[in-house]
Amino acid sequence: MQYNTIKITTEQAEQIALDLFSINGKAKPLPGELDFNFRIKDGGDKSYILKISRPDEDEDYLDYQQQLLLHIEKKGKDIVSPLVIKDKNGHAISNFKDDSGNLRMVRLLTWVSGRVWSSVNPQLDTLRFSLGEQCGKITQILKDFDHPNAHRDFEWDIVQSLWTKEHLHLFKGEEKEIIAFFQSGFEKDASTYTDLRKSVVHNDANDNNVIVSPDLVQPKTSAIIDYGDAVYTQVINDLAVACAYAIMHHNDPLEAALPLIKGYHSTFPLEEAELEHLYNAIAMRLVISVTKSAINRVKEPDNEYLLISEKPAWEVLKKWYAINSGFAKYSFRSTCGFEAHPNTKKFEDWASTQNFELSDLFPTVGKNEVHHLDLSVSSKWIGHEKEFNDLDLFQFKIDRLQKEKPNQILAGGYLEPRPLYTSTEYDKIGNSGRESRTIHLGVDFWLPAQTPVHAILDGEVIIAVNDEGDKEYGGLVILKHQAENFSFYTLYGHLTPGSATSKKRGEIIKKGGCIGHLGNYPENGNWAPHLHFQVMLSLLGHTIDFPGVAYFKQLDVWRSLCPDPNLLFKVEGLENSNRTTNEDLISYRKKYLGKSLSLQYKIPIRMVRGAGQYLMDQYGQKYLDTVNNVAHVGHENYAVVKAGKEQMALLNTNSRYLHENINELAKELLETLPPELSVLHFVNSGSEANELAVRMVKAVTGERDIIASEVGYHGNSNMCIDISSYKFDGKGGQGAPEHTHIFPLPDTFRGKYRDENAGSKYTEEVQYQIDSIHKKGRGVGAFIIEPIISCGGQIELPKGFLSQAYATIRAAGGLCISDEVQVGCGRMGKTFWGFQLYDVIPDIVTIGKPLGNGHPLAAVACTQEVAEKFANGMEYFNTFGGNPVSCAIGTAVLRTVKRDKLQENALEVGEFLKSELQLLSAEFPIIGDVRGQGLFLGFELVDGKMNPLGDHADYLANRMKDHGILMSTDGPDYNVLKIKPPIVFTKENAKELIFYLGKILAEDYMKSY
Repeated sequence: MQYNTIKITTEQAEQIALDLFSINGKAKPLPGELDFNFRIKDGGDKSYILKISRPDEDEDYLDYQQQLLLHIEKKGKDIVSPLVIKDKNGHAISNFKDDSGNLRMVRLLTWVSGRVWSSVNPQLDTLRFSLGEQCGKITQILKDFDHPNAHRDFEWDIVQSLWTKEHLHLFKGEEKEIIAFFQSGFEKDASTYTDLRKSVVHNDANDNNVIVSPDLVQPKTSAIIDYGDAVYTQVINDLAVACAYAIMHHNDPLEAALPLIKGYHSTFPLEEAELEHLYNAIAMRLVISVTKSAINRVKEPDNEYLLISEKPAWEVLKKWYAINSGFAKYSFRSTCGFEAHPNTKKFEDWASTQNFELSDLFPTVGKNEVHHLDLSVSSKWIGHEKEFNDLDLFQFKIDRLQKEKPNQILAGGYLEPRPLYTSTEYDKIGNSGRESRTIHLGVDFWLPAQTPVHAILDGEVIIAVNDEGDKEYGGLVILKHQAENFSFYTLYGHLTPGSATSKKRGEIIKKGGCIGHLGNYPENGNWAPHLHFQVMLSLLGHTIDFPGVAYFKQLDVWRSLCPDPNLLFKVEGLENSNRTTNEDLISYRKKYLGKSLSLQYKIPIRMVRGAGQYLMDQYGQKYLDTVNNVAHVGHENYAVVKAGKEQMALLNTNSRYLHENINELAKELLETLPPELSVLHFVNSGSEANELAVRMVKAVTGERDIIASEVGYHGNSNMCIDISSYKFDGKGGQGAPEHTHIFPLPDTFRGKYRDENAGSKYTEEVQYQIDSIHKKGRGVGAFIIEPIISCGGQIELPKGFLSQAYATIRAAGGLCISDEVQVGCGRMGKTFWGFQLYDVIPDIVTIGKPLGNGHPLAAVACTQEVAEKFANGMEYFNTFGGNPVSCAIGTAVLRTVKRDKLQENALEVGEFLKSELQLLSAEFPIIGDVRGQGLFLGFELVDGKMNPLGDHADYLANRMKDHGILMSTDGPDYNVLKIKPPIVFTKENAKELIFYLGKILAEDYMKSY
């Protein structure tokens, strides 16, 4: 029967609702495979779903659906589900004859309000967990329900899915191979699958049948609707169906499935045997879907609903095919609270009865004690990335340590998070940004090249290859061992390729037999000589290698799959030491550190290592840093670190002694400044720099009154707080002190003046403050401002303002201070200093954060006139200001900026990033303004009436953190996202930032304001 001849129009649906149920309303069509579904809204606040069958539908089948809903209504007190509405004659199922004389069945159900799953963005783990909970609750309620029509032939029932084999010819190439693979696997496991628990289940929790709460930040599944596909089948099939749809549109569908499975298990406990079949069951639901689409493309080309899931179904099916089925099963077990690998406990029990010694593994070494070698991400021993990648240096350090510990083997590393794996082969793009494999799964024994490695028990050679490539295994041997009622494997990596490949697959190596010899770099995968020794309970289908490093998110699974090798040796030095948790650190801070100290983000991060534009937490997870302009030339820049270490090893003292370093730094700094600013004082922080600048002002002018911008911030010392509106006008502040005079924030976006004459008008505000000072019989000391006001929200000064303001101040006898603590040293791109953007020359420049790249170093540059008047007989001495170590570091920073052309990089990358942000603002109107220069940018979030959206900015910063990108907010209303990364930030980094900003800006909360 042709689809168009049986289709029901909205007008017809409205008339049917009126004729049969006395409901006068407006109809809107809804998706449906068999029924024609409509939402009916009456004139009030009530809505219904009208379901009209195709001709000759089985009334008993429809009765089954109605009885099922009535059962849920009776038993499921905390379950929201559609309620049955009877027609005018009291029938749960009504009917009419269509224009062709066909009898059509009609049902009316209450409308369940909420958002459908497919419209919800983002679909977080918590949402998928709640979906699992709901599905499990419904299964729990239905386990004592039955009906003859629940036991029917049904193509969407996974247990009946092998009908798809008849249509395999519809597919070609890779798609045919994938479908055949899953059909074969499902068929092979049929005997144990058939015996699984059965019940009537919903069987269709697809993305249009799941209703979600209105909460846009932490949405939860509130209901599951449309029980038309309910069937008596294996219980696990219900979970498989829910997973098949919920894992679509994710880079890692396995990770996406786990919260849903956990939620289901929490309300309907799953059995271990059921989890064995979940991987294939999910796949077969997807196979049904794509097969249906292929068939229906021919049968009903006009029915768009039949094709709606085809593309995403294929996308997820291909990703599912790439996931090892064993690893998926172990992940399912782990998330349900079972031991990930069923033999883990068996191995532990067996190992506890065995007595192996390290001398069995290395008989020529003859040592059984270990010195633990910490190569973790927070290890100070491995040092800088450049040092641990220098294999000659690394080996030298190993040799030196071995001399210090002559009777011990240097070893360690089980489940150690390491920063060593710098190759992109260790990275992937997960569901929340970039992830790196960092968790080491074996134990490393650092011994000389050519050290023979022997079998500690009988084993069969399973793999013996040269796994060549940078940071691979080199020579690799894997042995299989048989215990009483289970088998396991041991892995020997970084052997000489020749010794490894001399072994043949199937060969038996007896206890004490030689497995191979340790290789040297580069043949051993380009590592310093060592043995990577690992225990595995499964090979996960690997035939030429096996992972030695895992993703942190998968730690629980890998811990079970690859037990601690020290269970065999029981050596004290190999035991993992207890590590302080984040909760311990937070608790100590709260108890003993200043009560006004804050932590970034709702869930704080523990950072232990930096590298360029990245920070790393204690698990080795990298975060792209767009916030920390302190690390001006990159976190732990090697040239800077080296300069500091070398000078620290020689001398650190004060500036009263002659030393070249202070002069070298002065020369580098003066090269960047105009000739008028020719005298330098070195201090330790931006606060000290601004404090000194104010002292200079008082000495030069004899005045104490300072004019500063609203929301300006100039440091944390008493005098700096007194001129920082950001502090004294904020929480805990008491307003401006007597000698501080604040003019309005010179913001042309949401500030007091916004037109083309804003610069002159803000200058008038400065003049007003001058007049106010004069009325009190006092003179102007100075005017201080940042060239781009950071805490104000990255505010660029209006055109003409700074030059006019400087002229006005100087006319009143005051000095002009440019606070370059945030913006200086090349960050502006177009210019080296922020004041140069406006073609002015200050009397005093204060320099801070960037100059020391994280080391406490700052400076004050001033004119000869200011310097001479400041030298009034009172000596200025700063114990640490200008010390040789700080000066060596500062010189290295400035030379790095110049040598590596980082000012040019700030210009190129900054302009690219700013243009991309402007394109984003056109797509997402919540971005009201994009501003800044070079790599000192900001964008402001506002609604259509220019109201600030601080909560949205906070949401955006925290969601970006979830995706491995650090951002923070600022501005008077904390609605500005600031971007001020290390100036080694690349165009690729900028593209990554823009991509994830676009992703988060498209989320429901960010579009609701």
